Amino acid sequence: MRWCAALASVLLFVGCRGLARVDRKIEREVAARAAELGGGATAPRYRAGEAGPTDAPGEYSKDPRSINPGPQDIRYAGAEPTRDVLDRLDRYAATPANARRMNLSDAFHQAQQTAREYLTAEEEYVLAVIRLLIERHLWGPRFFDDLTVAYSAPSDDGDYNTALNVINELRLTQRLPYGGAFEARLITEAVQQLTNIVGEQYTQASRLVLSAEIPLLRNAGLIAQEDLIQAEREVVYSARTFEDFRRSFLVDIARDFFSLLALKAVIRNQEERLRSVTSFRERTEALVAAGREPPFQARNVAQNVLSSQNDLANSHEAYILALDRFKVRLGLPVDQPVELEESTLDLADPDITTGEAAEIALRLRLDLQNSADRVDDARRGVANARNQLLPDLNAALTAAFNTNPDDSRAGLSFDLDQTDYLASVTFGLPLDREIERLNLRAAIIGLQQQARRLDQSRDEVVLEARRAVREVDRSRFSLTLQEQAVQINELRLEEIRIKSDEIDAQTRLDAENELLTSRNDRDRAVRDLRIAILEYLRTTGQLRVARDGQFQPLRGMRVTTGAGDTPAAPPTSEPASAGQPEPSGQPSPTQ
Repeated sequence: MRWCAALASVLLFVGCRGLARVDRKIEREVAARAAELGGGATAPRYRAGEAGPTDAPGEYSKDPRSINPGPQDIRYAGAEPTRDVLDRLDRYAATPANARRMNLSDAFHQAQQTAREYLTAEEEYVLAVIRLLIERHLWGPRFFDDLTVAYSAPSDDGDYNTALNVINELRLTQRLPYGGAFEARLITEAVQQLTNIVGEQYTQASRLVLSAEIPLLRNAGLIAQEDLIQAEREVVYSARTFEDFRRSFLVDIARDFFSLLALKAVIRNQEERLRSVTSFRERTEALVAAGREPPFQARNVAQNVLSSQNDLANSHEAYILALDRFKVRLGLPVDQPVELEESTLDLADPDITTGEAAEIALRLRLDLQNSADRVDDARRGVANARNQLLPDLNAALTAAFNTNPDDSRAGLSFDLDQTDYLASVTFGLPLDREIERLNLRAAIIGLQQQARRLDQSRDEVVLEARRAVREVDRSRFSLTLQEQAVQINELRLEEIRIKSDEIDAQTRLDAENELLTSRNDRDRAVRDLRIAILEYLRTTGQLRVARDGQFQPLRGMRVTTGAGDTPAAPPTSEPASAGQPEPSGQPSPTQ
């Protein structure tokens, strides 16, 4: 058994070295495809991970263990109803001193490192490349070697003539570019007679067989390369899909981040309101104690304070839950404390019409390019289906070179007088092509469906682009209105505070509520405008993402981003949309 273990170790070592070579091929192909896509497209990072041990306990168990204890085995610890719940809520909302501080740029970077959906998108791209490499390998020269050891003992009236046969067959196969295949086989047979043979006890013979099969009608032509052609095109589609995903993913991360900042702003607004109504409660209670206000006024204000405290606790819980979900999306541990820093990504509103935006989107959208190319795939499918209606006409050629059978030590010295040749042509009448005709009809229907999908995709892209422009204008208008509402409510509350002796408590509380609502609406409007501009860039195909996952400004665009509002400018070494036609109607520079 020692030699078996040694052989297994050698084969495992050779297999591991071959896997490293495969990893290098995948890396090169992924990088090359990203470069071909152009426009600053980024190749996914190829992570050559290991499967880990495959002999884990229970891996082959037919009855995996379940953990499902009964109610008598589960202990529930009840809390005292008089416990200090407010203190627990405050601890939930408190930010630990060791919390990781994260701004928008950090979130973009972290998302490309550990976000599960990003890693999955990278792997889908790599899997498409692996499928292509498999297909390419099938089209390259392939070598096989089979060694057979046989012990024979034919019976002759109870006597056995035993012999030991060793046969080695070395094969080379190669697909032909327009159909068919070529094969070369070198067969070496050595026979050692063991008993009951008079004379020569050892013989050896070799045979070299060259053969080719070539279709002349059916399955002839580029149809033979269909699997390779489709695999090559699928990698292009995957490259576009991955780049489109990176752009959408940046918008999604920005949306989540700005939504969290909006929730933080709501908390700040509610905290400020709570301080204001708490101070107002103390003043009202003093006036009631002095007999200058009726007692119900103090009760109304106290109730409002309690309601404000409850709203603040609800906002804290909403923020904590949203932050935990954001950490899950980034691939961070849920129990890792994170403190989001105030960050901006302020872009000028695009100076463009809805029609111009639609034209840009139709030209630059990568998913639309995939849809258009899949129509070509369907057309090729129809041509291949028609080819299957042709009759079969196949040519076959074979040449077999043999060694001299009288020379047991001939080795690879072939005797041309012992060469065999065979040439044949086979014609098959197309008597039964019913299935092929049905497949042709199905391919034609598939082409019509793909054409309709392309038309629908174009219409949807136009709708999305037009809506994106309108959404930017609507968000800008809403922000302007909300900023004016905040100013009006701040002035109104200030006047009420000045005339506090003439204004009843309910009017003051109503003013506080309206100011809080307007501030919250303003902060949400800021978020909506930022996301609307990013969505416009993504929808029209103009959004660009740098290799490190950061937003990449277009030429002429200035961006303020990060906690310190540091200006970010696009690289000047090449156009922002290299490899693509320069879009018109770019967003105007930030004023």
